[in-house]
Amino acid sequence: MTNFEPEEQEEKPLDPALENVRRKMVRLQLVSAGIMFVSLMAVLGAVVYKATKSETREPQASATLAIPADQPVTATASLPQGFTVQSTALSGSQILFFGQMADGTRKALVFDIAIGRVVADVTVAGQ
Repeated sequence: MTNFEPEEQEEKPLDPALENVRRKMVRLQLVSAGIMFVSLMAVLGAVVYKATKSETREPQASATLAIPADQPVTATASLPQGFTVQSTALSGSQILFFGQMADGTRKALVFDIAIGRVVADVTVAGQ
């Protein structure tokens, strides 16, 4: 094996152009590492926020209906005079009455049990 003398092992100074390139590369590496660190902290912060956030949702006004245990809910749907019910549908606490008025107009009426009144009156036009 060859033995290098200590003088040969020492690094020689770079010329100014290569030194500028080396400084730019070091600066780029530091900026990239900083951006990666900030991004990682943002992701970890989001994970911690989601993990500690309570799972309670805001109750919707008409989605749930609290029914007392000792008696059923009593409600009266006041439909227009001359309205003939052809079909009904239930969704949560809302009932859809589809039918025809005395003059032949088709209507869809949505009655909300929780509120106790008709919340939508839709006239169905067409054939």
